[in-house]
Amino acid sequence: MEQKPTTIKEIAKRLNVSVSTVSRALHNHSSIGLRTKMQVQQLAAELNYEPNQAAISFKQGKTMTLGVILPNLQEEFFSLAINGIEDIAGRNNYTVLIGQSRDNTDREARIVDTMRRHRVDGLVVSLAKTTKNFDHFTQLEKYNIPVVFFDRIPDLPDMYSVSCNLQSSSIELVDWLTGQGHRKIGFIKGPDTLLPSRERLLGYQQGLKKHGIKPESSYVVSTDLSATKTADAIHKLLALRNRPTAVITFNDYVALDAMKYVKSLGLKINKDIDFVSFANLPVTSYLDHPPAASVEQFPYQQAEKATEVLLQLINKQEPPVAVRRIVMEGRLVINKKQQA
Repeated sequence: MEQKPTTIKEIAKRLNVSVSTVSRALHNHSSIGLRTKMQVQQLAAELNYEPNQAAISFKQGKTMTLGVILPNLQEEFFSLAINGIEDIAGRNNYTVLIGQSRDNTDREARIVDTMRRHRVDGLVVSLAKTTKNFDHFTQLEKYNIPVVFFDRIPDLPDMYSVSCNLQSSSIELVDWLTGQGHRKIGFIKGPDTLLPSRERLLGYQQGLKKHGIKPESSYVVSTDLSATKTADAIHKLLALRNRPTAVITFNDYVALDAMKYVKSLGLKINKDIDFVSFANLPVTSYLDHPPAASVEQFPYQQAEKATEVLLQLINKQEPPVAVRRIVMEGRLVINKKQQA
């Protein structure tokens, strides 16, 4: 027969003291004498007493739980981000509930509603690539559940967010490629629904202008981030009569899919055509032919900072206006194999 958990009432009854005395003794309250404290704490240990977390949460008005919604944990970028979130949450005695949108807005909305019903104290979110409407997030305001976005953030003025300066990073990629002698630079952009896609494209266009390179509309192709659509995108670039000698891709995963297609045609990566990208994922260091350069976007630090801001909001410590939208600078990382 399953044993019921020990309650404060049971401890109080056995020691013939009040429930409030037991509660204070367990919390080392100064009003309780040392002898009584020792008796209460010893009996609690003998009976394997554990505090009723539900009752504590009700009293504090918190569940000490954070919700996290990410596109896909198969992506190393978001796995690294989870480490940052859990580290900050753990230091502050919070538990983390994780949901994957799988880049589907309907699924994302369902997860938001589930976490609301589980009374999470706040949410850290990186958006699904299909999300255009943000009502499922804005409606959380009436439940006093704050939300902080990172990396894939909404283009909304009143939202708290942490992201990387992708526009300036795109300019830096163009700078580096032109320094390598490239003038015909292609661009594989992500879904237009994502603000980071538009920021990357704007930086690419500004980078070309900076170096006096006339933009070619045929050099800009799109992918929905799937391997099939990425293969279609790079096929379009390679089919051009005056095809690019270098390509900037949305991220390392897109670069890897594009490079796989290029190699299937017998072309040599970073010889016949150069690839640069975003994310600087650690896994690429194990490849014989990784992207020649990639922008480090600091997923751990982005998620860590987003969680810190969220905890401030939960604790009613309204961050300054400057913290509402934090933008971190990326760092261009040149692959050592490229320099060899």
